[in-house]
Amino acid sequence: MESFDLLQPYKIAEETFVIPWALEAPPVGHFPMNSMVIRGAEPVLVDTGAPAVRSQWLEAAWSVVDPLDVRWIFLTHDDRDHAGNLLAVLAACPNATLLTTWFSIGRMAEEWETPVNRCRFMTDGDTIDAGDRTLVAKRPPLYDNPTTRALFDPKANVLWAVDTFATNVPTPVPETAALSPDEFRDGQFFGGRLVSPWVALLDAQKFGAVVDDFQHLNAEVIAGCHCPVLRGAQISEAYDLLRQLPGVPPWAEFTQADLDEWMAVAESSVPPEQPRPSGT
Repeated sequence: MESFDLLQPYKIAEETFVIPWALEAPPVGHFPMNSMVIRGAEPVLVDTGAPAVRSQWLEAAWSVVDPLDVRWIFLTHDDRDHAGNLLAVLAACPNATLLTTWFSIGRMAEEWETPVNRCRFMTDGDTIDAGDRTLVAKRPPLYDNPTTRALFDPKANVLWAVDTFATNVPTPVPETAALSPDEFRDGQFFGGRLVSPWVALLDAQKFGAVVDDFQHLNAEVIAGCHCPVLRGAQISEAYDLLRQLPGVPPWAEFTQADLDEWMAVAESSVPPEQPRPSGT
């Protein structure tokens, strides 16, 4: 790939595109905030982006597919970075059915009323016929929301892993191949514990069986909201790192002392206020 710009969709497989975004996350770099479009015979939006960049996200999505052609909106879960533009997307895509869950609709009701007549429930193991492909919903090994389902496209061999494989990155990149081995390993350990701190409570053998089941989808390309795209040997490496997470000590959260230190540094770097000219 010659260039990489946030909110500029890029192709990751046949008829499959990631819409990339990222948040600065000092002092650990950046966190990807991605979504995906499957163009295909019956186009699918996979998550709807964050409200902070609504107009840019919508423009990016409609540069890949005409909103009138969109037939399915797969909402992995109701967190704001995934569902933030849902109402705008539903309004722009009158021919689309929302693939969601009963619990997600309930959780979103505190902010808006989801049009139930446009919904279809798609829980773990369910499939949907999208014309030229059959998509599979799958509970991922790691998640930060109880409604979460990943999405697997066997035709393109692409897995949308949602928040599993989350990682911080020094600077936004399209694929994990751009990371050093240390950045890749440390990022997987950091992101996994950040997204799912409960992983430290798990029985490693039982968790390993869940990881094995997910890996047996045999995806050739893995994309996700909070990770660059994984391919090749890094896919099996990511699964191996995932299996190790129950035995990794929990991540120590940043404290008020850290915040005080950051604020002191920020204040020391601000130029002193200049005196105002007389008469103002």
